[in-house]
Amino acid sequence: QVQLVESGGGLVQAGGSLRLSCVASGRAGTMYTMGWFRQAPGKEREFVAAIIQSGGRVYYGDSVKGRFTFSRDNAKNTVYLQMNSLKPEDTAVYYCAGLLVGSYYTPSGYKYWGQGSQVTVSS
Repeated sequence: QVQLVESGGGLVQAGGSLRLSCVASGRAGTMYTMGWFRQAPGKEREFVAAIIQSGGRVYYGDSVKGRFTFSRDNAKNTVYLQMNSLKPEDTAVYYCAGLLVGSYYTPSGYKYWGQGSQVTVSS
């Protein structure tokens, strides 16, 4: 069993930055493939980024490429999502996900989920 706890969300003006953290407890910590997703009101959960277990390759959703950076510190069992140049359309609840059981870019591809962290970007 793995528990994921996000933190670092909040309110920021457009153009600003935030860093989300996700601490994993339990077996293997953040050694699994890890992902970030987001969900805005009335919309489906959207792929943001994933870091692959073997090799550490990172993939990003098209809407965040060049602005967001996904990193991992296995010693701290923590993954981070650095979000720069934020836009109002980035407003959503951001979820950390772990342990790939399917495709890395779909919500159904992960077994474990955090509770979510609200990010609000004002214009």
